[in-house]
Amino acid sequence: MEVDSAQASPPRPRLLLVDGHAYAYRAFYAIRNMRSPAGRPTNAIFGFVKMLAKMRAALRPSHLAVVWDGGLDATRQNDLPGYKAQRPEMPADLGAQIDELGEYLVAEGLATVCEDGVEADDLLATLARRAQPAGLDVVIASSDKDFMQLVTSGIGLLNPNDKSETIWGAEQVVNKTGVRPEQVVDYLSLLGDAVDNIPGVPGVGAKTAATLLQRFGSIDGLFGRLAEVDSVRLRAALAAAQADVRRNQKLVRLRDDLGCAPAVESLQPVAMQLARLREMYARWGFRSLQAAAEAAMAGGQQSLL
Repeated sequence: MEVDSAQASPPRPRLLLVDGHAYAYRAFYAIRNMRSPAGRPTNAIFGFVKMLAKMRAALRPSHLAVVWDGGLDATRQNDLPGYKAQRPEMPADLGAQIDELGEYLVAEGLATVCEDGVEADDLLATLARRAQPAGLDVVIASSDKDFMQLVTSGIGLLNPNDKSETIWGAEQVVNKTGVRPEQVVDYLSLLGDAVDNIPGVPGVGAKTAATLLQRFGSIDGLFGRLAEVDSVRLRAALAAAQADVRRNQKLVRLRDDLGCAPAVESLQPVAMQLARLREMYARWGFRSLQAAAEAAMAGGQQSLL
């Protein structure tokens, strides 16, 4: 499935789920030293607004939500006390822009979702799963490899690091990892994740993990037939790490059954608040966007797209 910017509308209703903090960080580091007339940082806001507009123009989603981290999952922290513990603090100049991004999304008429103590990945997974029986195709915009486990015929990934702007399906997941989407949890459980401070099996890299799952099918199949692993050293490493791998499966598997997630129907965009957007753009010093909002107001338009 390719992004088609020339397509007037998607063949079916489409839900675009945006990993809010991931895109805010991406915008923050892509643009430097941009400040409002009052001297406040605005680089993340400007980059985020532009990236979101580009995605909406290309994908034409009927439903959209930007989802934010509300903190670390308590169960994962209990299972692994060091879970994500090494992640650095958010830069102060970025943190100062997050609330304003939320205000922008409200003025834009878009859903912004955050729940205390809930990781964005789990909210995204829940919304993606709910959308399918509602008849919506789903695109998750994120570079997080954990989302590859969600890929189905109706759920694809838009990875901002992929310049082809292809919506990833099962084929792209296999090309990237060597395993199918339904094997991704086991694949990542063997590898571990240095970013999230999850230790994998010593000596097992991406190629070895993929080869093992191609042969044995799953973690259960691997440990059920461990004696068939040819390398004595690898067999010993797997046996010693079995408890860690089983724990990793719980850490890596995204929760897709959260009762706190909003109803899919509530994710349809509502009318933009053009006057409020114009005020924000003026405050931030975004002159071209301010002019566009003013022109839309003068012309009686309801949208800037």
